[in-house]
Formats: sequence, structure tokens, C-alpha cells
Amino acid sequence: MLHTEFTVQRRLYTGAMKELALQPKLVEQVHEAILSEITEGRLAPGERIIQEQIAQELGVSRQPVQQALLLLRNKGVLKDAPGRGLIVAPLDLDYVLSMYEIRAVLEGLAFRKAAELNAERARKSGGALIQKGRKAVKSKSVAAMIAADREFHAFIYELSENPLIAPNMEAQWTSTQRVMGEVLMRDEKPRDIWDQHEAMLAEVAEGHGAAVEEMARQHVMQAANFMIVRLRSQRGSSSAPTKTTPLARADG
Repeated sequence: MLHTEFTVQRRLYTGAMKELALQPKLVEQVHEAILSEITEGRLAPGERIIQEQIAQELGVSRQPVQQALLLLRNKGVLKDAPGRGLIVAPLDLDYVLSMYEIRAVLEGLAFRKAAELNAERARKSGGALIQKGRKAVKSKSVAAMIAADREFHAFIYELSENPLIAPNMEAQWTSTQRVMGEVLMRDEKPRDIWDQHEAMLAEVAEGHGAAVEEMARQHVMQAANFMIVRLRSQRGSSSAPTKTTPLARADG
């Protein structure tokens, strides 16, 4: 019998042991554990994932792993592998472009409304989030940087007082998180991202709605342009054979 106080060890492809609290939301935890491996580049596009091995590594039964993998497949993060199991799906150029076009509009709206409605709250509370983001950059942890970025933008959504912005952004979070991981691990400079955040926050605090709306759109599309160029370059290269991790090879 499993108890809520029980913890399981997480060691997914990394060799490092981490703990997961065994809760009713175990499927969500397994989902996040696998997605984190992908976001932080430890599971690259084309790498094979086998649920029995993941269950063993996480110390859980196959059922929550199966459900988590199904969620990731339905979101396009994973796809069926030849023969059996799943592999990490490559990022799709058209989807990334469409996602960022929508995000740019929504982010612009959120920052503009935040400036118009809650400039004082931005001035009082926003600085702590900027400091948290810079601390995450110093840690060089992709997971910490993504979490800080998410918290900052969630703060802006709250200030916008538009109840539809956050749910619409949340619906794309899995894909956004994956793209952010690529940006942070490659050529984008995390410190520059937080310089942009600080500049946008200053405009919100001054109540400059129109100006910060344009800044927010440019902020989003800079990341989009980086990924589009990178994905186009990958499309032009020849297809590489499907890669297999040592854990997957052990299964065969």
C-alpha cells in the first residue's frame, strides 16, 4: 500500500538522485520529471523512451508512467518509435511559429493592461521577481531559469486582471517550456532576458501601456526568431538515425 508520506527516488537518465513525493498527483510529477529531462537537453529529439525503465528509475508502477507518456504524446512532445516505445519528437517549425505569434499578442496585451491597471503593484512587488530571475541565471540551472521566467510572466498576467490570459498561456506551457529550454541552453543569453524583463517592468510601473505592449511583443519574437532559424537549419540537414540511450539499449 502506498502512503502520501512515502517518497520515491528520481534518477532519470542523469545519474543524479532526486526525490518525488508520492501524492495523488503522481502522474503530473512523472510528467514533469520526463519533460524536465527533455527541456534540459538530457533527452534529445530522436531518443527512445521505454516506460518499464522509467518506472524502475522513478520507483513507481507502470500505470502513472503510462499515463504521463500518453499526455506527452498527445501534446506532441513524444511520438511512436519504430517497433515499440516512444521517442522524443523534434520541435515542429510551423507549430513553434504559430505558438509564438499567439503568445506575442497575449503577452503584449497582458503587459499593457498591467500598466494601465496596476502600475503601483508592479512597482512594489516586481523587483523581487527580477532578483529571483537573476539568481536563477547565476545558478545556471535551466529548470530554475524557466521557473523564474514563468513566475514573472504569471505576475504580469495577474496584474492584467484579464482572466482569460493565464489559461490560454497555460494551454501552451508544455511546448513553451521545451522551446525555452532550447533557447536557454543554446545561443540566447539568460542575463539579457532579465535585462529585458527589468526594462518592461519599469514601463509597467510607469503606466506606459502602449510602449510596454510593443516591448513585450518584441521580447517574445526575439526568442521565436532564434528558434525558427535553428529549426530551419535542422530541416536542411540530412535526417540522422534514431538515437538510443544506454537505458533503452539495456531493454533490448
